[in-house]
Amino acid sequence: MDGALERYYMKFLLHYNFPPFSTGEAKAQRGVGRREIGHGHLAWRGIKGQLPDDYPYTVRVVSDVLESNGSSSMATTCAGTLALMDAGVPIKNPVAGIAMGLIKNPGEDKYAILSDILGDEDHLGDMDFKTTGTKNGLTATQMDIKCDGLSYEILEKALMQAKAGREHIMGEMMKTISEPRPELKPHVPRIEQIIIPKEFIGAVIGPGGKVIQQMQEDTQTVITIDEEDGVGKVQISAPGRDAIEAALAKIKAIVAIPEVGEVYHGTVRSVMPYGCFVEFLPGKDGLLHISEIDWKRLDTVEEAGIKEGDEIDVKLIDIDQKTGKFKLSRRVLIEKPADYVERPQRERRPRPERPERGERRDRGERRPRPEHQPREPRNEAPAQEDGDLKSALDDLLK
Repeated sequence: MDGALERYYMKFLLHYNFPPFSTGEAKAQRGVGRREIGHGHLAWRGIKGQLPDDYPYTVRVVSDVLESNGSSSMATTCAGTLALMDAGVPIKNPVAGIAMGLIKNPGEDKYAILSDILGDEDHLGDMDFKTTGTKNGLTATQMDIKCDGLSYEILEKALMQAKAGREHIMGEMMKTISEPRPELKPHVPRIEQIIIPKEFIGAVIGPGGKVIQQMQEDTQTVITIDEEDGVGKVQISAPGRDAIEAALAKIKAIVAIPEVGEVYHGTVRSVMPYGCFVEFLPGKDGLLHISEIDWKRLDTVEEAGIKEGDEIDVKLIDIDQKTGKFKLSRRVLIEKPADYVERPQRERRPRPERPERGERRDRGERRPRPEHQPREPRNEAPAQEDGDLKSALDDLLK
């Protein structure tokens, strides 16, 4: 808020619009006047204390007055309360308001206190006394009087009559909606924050930001991740509930640790003769053996109508402690046929007992090896000259 002397922040705004046609006037629609500011501020004071102290959102209520022959500021208080509860804002208590009037002649003791005054009663009367409150008490008041003063008796009676009027109005409001909705309506813009382990921050972001950018494009959300106090704080903002839930599901799937007994919605990545591999979490594949596809016996995976790219529900039934491989089942999610007969398991024949090995015979001390003797060089024959070779060849030919 940019004020005349300082700048500050507000988490609850109430804008009150009072166009000329609401009172039957024909004039140009100009900026907010003194009347709009005062009436809107009264309704704002009446409601603002009922918002939760730790509510993370900034809330803006806009009141468009379409017709006025009474207290439009009190109507704004009642309608603003209903709007907040309908939107799912968890206000502490609903607020109702009523305008009280007074007719009194100067110098006379007789007077009449009016409830929920009309425009003429406000104009001709001596008092315009507005009160807003919950079942626990008042939240805001505003008084305008034209007489010289009010006695304690008149003020007390006006307050008690106003209390009865507010209780009646509150009863009528509660017939429409009696408490805030359990969650924000689907089209309400929202922000969600979750905490993830530090080691999963890189997996959510992906190489070069590829994973997080794809998530934002697919879900139409804005996702930011900050590392604080050794954890990752992920903040997701979106224009509605569906987008938020889609983004949360993708992030939780990345950081999820597979748990035996959980059911997952996976995608068939490859089909083998003995079964198929299903990606049940991002980057995590498990084997769906052919015997775990259906209760009936299958010769091929194709008999079950499963092919690559299909999306199926599977249950994680085991994790190999040594290899970390995942074993999945689809048939446990299907109702067992009434005529199903469990196949008997072949009994394993007991292995024959091996005779006990006798004691090893003592072979005594090992004899020492003889010392290595260097080998003498071989006597090579002297190389023959060409003449000797020729004579030897001649002798051979003879």
